[in-house]
Amino acid sequence: MHDLTDLELLRAYHRQGSDAAFAELVRRHVSLVYSTALRRVGIAAQAEEITQVVFVILARKAGRLRPGIVLAGWLHETARLAALAALRAERRRQGREQEACMSSPLHESPDDPAWNRFAPLLDEALGRLGRKDREALILRYFKDQKLDEVAAALQVTEAAAQRRVHRAVDKLRRYFSRRGVVLPATVLTAALAANSVHAAPAALAQTISAVAAAQGAAAGGSTLTLIKGALKLMAWTKAKTAVVAGVIVLLAVGTTTVTVTQIQKHWTYPWQVRPFNRRVLDQAPPQVLIVPSKFPPPAGIYASGDKRLGLAMSVVQIVVNAWNFRPHTRVIQNGPLPPGAYDFIASLPAGNAAGLQQEIQRRFGVVARRETLVTNVLALTVKDPNAPGLKRAGSRRGEVRLEPGEATVVNMPLADFLIDYLEINCDQPVLDQTGLPGNFDFDFKWDKATHQEGQRPDLARLNQALTTQLGLELVPTNLPVEFLVIEKAGD
Repeated sequence: MHDLTDLELLRAYHRQGSDAAFAELVRRHVSLVYSTALRRVGIAAQAEEITQVVFVILARKAGRLRPGIVLAGWLHETARLAALAALRAERRRQGREQEACMSSPLHESPDDPAWNRFAPLLDEALGRLGRKDREALILRYFKDQKLDEVAAALQVTEAAAQRRVHRAVDKLRRYFSRRGVVLPATVLTAALAANSVHAAPAALAQTISAVAAAQGAAAGGSTLTLIKGALKLMAWTKAKTAVVAGVIVLLAVGTTTVTVTQIQKHWTYPWQVRPFNRRVLDQAPPQVLIVPSKFPPPAGIYASGDKRLGLAMSVVQIVVNAWNFRPHTRVIQNGPLPPGAYDFIASLPAGNAAGLQQEIQRRFGVVARRETLVTNVLALTVKDPNAPGLKRAGSRRGEVRLEPGEATVVNMPLADFLIDYLEINCDQPVLDQTGLPGNFDFDFKWDKATHQEGQRPDLARLNQALTTQLGLELVPTNLPVEFLVIEKAGD
């Protein structure tokens, strides 16, 4: 059995029912599949189940795989999709505890800093490569094959195989660079060769051979559910590839009736969901994406540590979020920006602001910078320190409730809400000059009728309400203010 190729072993299993042939396939590739699953889910027990699922799917599809397939590449992609199906199932089952993930072997690789930086991005990056590029990389660095062996598997010359490997490495480097991980090719390939595949648990191959060779007949309920989920994802990925290929053909012959925009309209990513649950962001694979929105405004922004996700946001709002700038009113646009609403996610292990900035530049061709200018502002000052409406906060939990021309604030600093609220309504910078520290409770009502009619708010009435209810006043003056300047990249 050891002298047979993968495809010969697969045929022996499919045509003759050879359990020994299938066991040899498991022995050859179990560590590749297990390592891929472990990188995605981070929990050894779950990675073992995913590995079993992948080989059950292989057993079921043994007679339907295309001739000439590179089995290692197919197994890696199937493991990636099965892991994604497992993560989705976890979200539906309330999600796993974060501590379990953080204590897994995946997070304990101190000996190779380069690997630790790009490992969380690796499998998603490989999934975005073309099939031939992915197969070349997996054979060369995951399976440690020489170039002549890679060439034979891909049915090309050795020089062509070398060019494909170099091209695929360069694509990986560009993918990582856009997400804030910049590495020389030599460092990247050395880390891949040393760390991409580690030995699976000793007894796993034997267990998998028994279950998978029987095509999962004795598998438990959770495994069968995972098999179904992985098969659905595989079918969707295949259909998506076919649709994109069809569009390319139509565009090439000039007879298209379906546009890429129309396809994107129906293209949904797992993180594009409402109502939003923070676990969606916590459990999302490492990625930085900006795509046309699936939702109508108003926008929603969510954060979990350094990670962030936004739905139905304008380009300006995404830029402001990427540059950690507030409030939105202090933005200068040097040139037009694309219209419409977008959804975005930045779920890298670290460096999400930088990754999102690079994606904004790639997708929209703009960058941003901070600049301090002396300009007309409204200074918020204390006019009546004994006004009845502004009260020191009690012990209630902080919250904000907004209605047209009304605001109820509980246990919040003035600068955290009132300044932004006033800037939006006044459409010019407002600076906190009250000197009032700590948190406050207040109810503020003004100009409700004008808001309901959709007219521009009456600023004189706003100032009068501030003074009467909260003892505060907006005073026109000139002061230095920091702005965020958005401009075309390269200007």
